Amino acid sequence: MSDDQSPPGSAHALPRTGLTDLARAGLKIGLLSFGGPAGQIALMHEEFVTRRRWLDNDRFQHALGFCMLLPGPEAQQLATYCGWLVGGLRGGLIAGGLFILPGALLMAAVSCIYVLFGQVPAIEAVFYGLKASILAIVLRALWNLSRSALAGPGLKGLAGAAFVALFLFGAPFPLVVIAAGLIGYLLKSPDASSSSSDPVGSTAPPVPHPWRRILSVGLLAWAAPIVIALLILGRDNVLLDISAVFSGLALVSFGGAYALLSYLAQSAVDTLGWLTAGQMLDGLALAETTPGPLILVTQFVGFLAGWNNPAPLSPLAGGLMAALVTTWVTFAPSFLFVLLGAPFMERLRGMAGPRRMLAGIRAAVAGTILNLSLWFALHTLFATIDERGVGPVTVPLPDPASLDPVLAMLTLAALVLAFATRAGLFTLMGLGCVAGLLTHAAGLA
Repeated sequence: MSDDQSPPGSAHALPRTGLTDLARAGLKIGLLSFGGPAGQIALMHEEFVTRRRWLDNDRFQHALGFCMLLPGPEAQQLATYCGWLVGGLRGGLIAGGLFILPGALLMAAVSCIYVLFGQVPAIEAVFYGLKASILAIVLRALWNLSRSALAGPGLKGLAGAAFVALFLFGAPFPLVVIAAGLIGYLLKSPDASSSSSDPVGSTAPPVPHPWRRILSVGLLAWAAPIVIALLILGRDNVLLDISAVFSGLALVSFGGAYALLSYLAQSAVDTLGWLTAGQMLDGLALAETTPGPLILVTQFVGFLAGWNNPAPLSPLAGGLMAALVTTWVTFAPSFLFVLLGAPFMERLRGMAGPRRMLAGIRAAVAGTILNLSLWFALHTLFATIDERGVGPVTVPLPDPASLDPVLAMLTLAALVLAFATRAGLFTLMGLGCVAGLLTHAAGLA
């Protein structure tokens, strides 16, 4: 394989696209990737499959199933995989990098505003209106993805079971995904293996894959901040602790940002004292209302660690340097996992057993997205959520008195626009920003 590391060729090889076009698409996705993994995955599906037709739905779903098995932010890994499919190694780096960059820059900016000025009403107003748009986008995404991923009653039932396991029983996300893959493999249902345009049993011919070079360069790049901090700033600098904590986090962060919050809070708040529990929640709120993966909350935590422990730098320089190191060591492994594993996963596409297994995983993903969507909707529209437990079942029940009526009306309007008029993402999010500013000016929010 060349240094560009093209995807394995086959009779159904993908058309290649220019890196400039891929960069435009990647930047658009990065700028509009609000709403957590549900909205982000749907946005990528719209750009790569529906609008630009660079990928067919089966290949996209195959990539999604693989990314859900990896630790780290699945949406960023999916962007990297899709970029690799249509643009080779450089395409994967461009698409994955541009998915992160806008959110990382904005998170750095709002982190600075947070520590220097506190809460800014105008920014809060914009984020308030965006919540309604994001809810509508996420629900439309769930509808579109469910129609494409759940080809028959068996997969629909598996998706429902995954949702129940996560929402009512709090089952660990990795166990749900692994169980769904095993069930999909064992069921041998036609709807789990007949959606591909590739003939079942066909595989791509072997293509050399420079995995040794990718592995060595990737590990060196991942370790670079730790080595530089050690050489320049010495052993007692907070950047070393940041590198160690978030490198470890990158290896165990299955299930997205919410699944790792307890681990992160225990390390950053209780053990290391980098920030308070309240600041941790503020960081999560900022990550939810800015573009990019929710795991960017780690950047906010790293920023405050550097701000509070800046020596020998100034607090602002220390915070920004810590934010950069945090983002680097958190996301570098995801690039490495995808660029190492994607070529091998492509060779499994025509094999019936792996196809059934990935179909089961895709069904679990649909159930996971439903769980995340409902969680997001409840915690956005209601200020108080009571957890009611009956045996092993825990049901989150919103307090009706805590409903935000203005936000509920804005969300209803956004849903009408999203489903009835098929308004685009730019339109929905632009109107959300305007609505937020207007409600703030009228004293309604």
